[in-house]
Amino acid sequence: MQSDRGGEAMLTTTKESRHTPKWRSGRFLAVALGIYAAVALVGLIAPIVPPLERLVNEQNLIDFLKPPLSEGYPLGTDELGRDFMWRLIGGLGVSMSVGVIAAALSIVLGLVLGIVGGFFGRAAGVSVGVVVDVTWAFPEILLAIMLAGWLGPGLRSVVLAVALTGWASFARIVRGEVLSLRERDFVAASTVLGMSKLRISLRHLVPNLVPVMMVMTVFYMAAAIIAEAGLSFLGLGAQPPTPSLGLILARGRDSLHEAWWLVVLASALLGGLVMLLNAASDYLRDRLDPANVERQ
Repeated sequence: MQSDRGGEAMLTTTKESRHTPKWRSGRFLAVALGIYAAVALVGLIAPIVPPLERLVNEQNLIDFLKPPLSEGYPLGTDELGRDFMWRLIGGLGVSMSVGVIAAALSIVLGLVLGIVGGFFGRAAGVSVGVVVDVTWAFPEILLAIMLAGWLGPGLRSVVLAVALTGWASFARIVRGEVLSLRERDFVAASTVLGMSKLRISLRHLVPNLVPVMMVMTVFYMAAAIIAEAGLSFLGLGAQPPTPSLGLILARGRDSLHEAWWLVVLASALLGGLVMLLNAASDYLRDRLDPANVERQ
């Protein structure tokens, strides 16, 4: 009987692997995101390393709008004669750093408010629910535009605007998970033993929320990167000469007929990153699903 079950399990796993695209496999996602992260790290440290900073920002008006594969410029140049390959590397570093920081701030705020709303009494739950509903009453991008406009243009404003509009999703999901977890036996036993709600939250609730938070964090990084690009495109995010994929798209739009590569390459880089992050969140969700973990 055991061998039959083992054969069925292997057959099921084989069938699932056949239907899983190779580009969504864990190894491919790890390698692809590793390459993105390595390139982004180079772009992130470029402003503090003089040789790299010159490559990102050095202008050469004689060689403006050179097409890709030109001599000395693998991906061409922009409207100011800057090496477009290095502009993309710098823009990727800015976008990924904004996505990571905004997602981290959102998850901390959403985790705290979600636990408070689900475990610290009815009044706290109603209060958190009202704030979440009010936040969700506005489209996230519209709310981010309002906050960024109020705070003033700049990357710091973008990070705060994106974080303050994204926490509600985390809080809502965390609250739902906490409402389920608080009925579990280990929470009841801890309460009987006299443990405070804060200690129970830190010792029992937070560890059980880690899988959900990992999936949500990776997913929201993609949303934050899109929001940063949108705000920078509108002039509310990164300001020249800081490279940003959204700012590159805004500038490239004015030269679309003469220099198509500015928009096409920046869009491909941004779209590829967002697709990989969404695929990574789906992969983590499947791998961390308790039913799949037990089956493995």
